[in-house]
Amino acid sequence: MTKRNKELSLEQREELLEILKARFEKNMNRHKELEWSKVQAKLEANTEKLWSLNELEITGGEPDVVGHDKKSGEYIFYDCSIESPKGRRSVCYDLEALESRKKHKPENNALDMASDMGIELLTEEQYRELQELGKFDMKTSSWVQTPANIRKLGGAIFCDWRYDTVFVYHNGAESYYAARGFRGSLRV
Repeated sequence: MTKRNKELSLEQREELLEILKARFEKNMNRHKELEWSKVQAKLEANTEKLWSLNELEITGGEPDVVGHDKKSGEYIFYDCSIESPKGRRSVCYDLEALESRKKHKPENNALDMASDMGIELLTEEQYRELQELGKFDMKTSSWVQTPANIRKLGGAIFCDWRYDTVFVYHNGAESYYAARGFRGSLRV
């Protein structure tokens, strides 16, 4: 992955904060009893995290606050786009999988993209929590963190929402599809 400047200009920060505030206010069911002013103060004190949220935004993730860890004081953001983020689709699971492909390689892989963005892939548990806040991935699917024992055998897991149910599936980690991306989480 290439090293990039991980700072936003003042104008970019202000624009992103406006977007995040509007989304926060529009979707209060995702974060009942939380106050935007406290979230914003935390974001303004963590500009690298704000940069990561901007990466989620510009790749189509529509990040929003989904929780608050009272012990650490961190706010938890997930990608809340209805479908898997458009700017993060058609990627295999990780670098090992990407390098194992002999032809028709995708441009990137989910784990390296997430790392470069400063985020984590959702876990299966987090994906299920997300589905309690709305209905996501009704036409797409999203890679989720894969347990080491599955990955060691060459597989990776992904989830989607069909028939009012979260489905967890497996594929070879080297597979990629136009309708499969990944969703991220970030703690600020």
